[in-house]
Amino acid sequence: MLRRHAMMMGTATLGLGLSRARAESLTEFRVGILGGENTQDRLTRYDEFQRLLSEHLRMPVKLFPAADYAGVMQGIAAGQLEVAGFGASGFAGAWLDCKCVEPVVVPQEADGSTYYYSVMVVRADSPIKTVEDMKGHSLAWADPNSTSGYLIPSATLKTKGINLADGAYFSRTGFAGGHEQGVVAVLNKQYDGAVTWTSGQGDIAEGYTRGNLRSMVDKKMLKMSDIRIIWQSGKIPNGPWAIRTAVSADVKTSFAEFMLDLPKSHPKVFADVEKGAGVGYVPATMELYQDIIDLRLAERSGNRS
Repeated sequence: MLRRHAMMMGTATLGLGLSRARAESLTEFRVGILGGENTQDRLTRYDEFQRLLSEHLRMPVKLFPAADYAGVMQGIAAGQLEVAGFGASGFAGAWLDCKCVEPVVVPQEADGSTYYYSVMVVRADSPIKTVEDMKGHSLAWADPNSTSGYLIPSATLKTKGINLADGAYFSRTGFAGGHEQGVVAVLNKQYDGAVTWTSGQGDIAEGYTRGNLRSMVDKKMLKMSDIRIIWQSGKIPNGPWAIRTAVSADVKTSFAEFMLDLPKSHPKVFADVEKGAGVGYVPATMELYQDIIDLRLAERSGNRS
């Protein structure tokens, strides 16, 4: 169930906001926040973002942190949210479910790309050094609707001939409830390995430039010397900020303007929201996510067979 967070209001404007008359088609603008970390941490990261967006749109902005990815997907499909920052798989799943959402912008990494990576981590003191060494050990997924925390690593392992049924290769698999929770479970020896996401760029000692590992390092929840990365995926398209198709064109345009301007005008807010540094945002297209949509369709077909 989504939880409300009181809106923050202010007086200044950011960039070109909507006129009050043009914004009256919505009485409030509801933003879904994916699960995967402590609720209060999520709300704190988004406080200034919420205030600035409210000033820009000139209407109340409310945050809805979901317990899991599915909560945001369902909120968009039910018309209970206007916008959300999705992972690629979550966006693909939401689009397949309702055809009622469209990408607006996508984060751009330090090298100008719009891709990131899934990684598998174990404790640094573990004897496990490869995916092959994981045989007979336990693995934590992040969330069933996470791209890097489930869809891509599970599909990749299957192509290697690895049977994901409990006991067939891994002694046990399970969903940790999010990326942060999965890494914490490894640190606490509740699982031998976990999958999570990273930009794969920058200093590994800092958790790279962006991603869950960087966020955990910044929050002093993790030292990179405490873990070992034993596997890295191929390139995965960064997840988009996406908006309900039914939202008016004026609001869509104004939201896109806000997002494209945010990294330049308020780089710290951008870094807080995106869990680390990057170039900024660029316009997103459906084409960027077609492969992920196809992969989710194949997964659904496989589950029905």
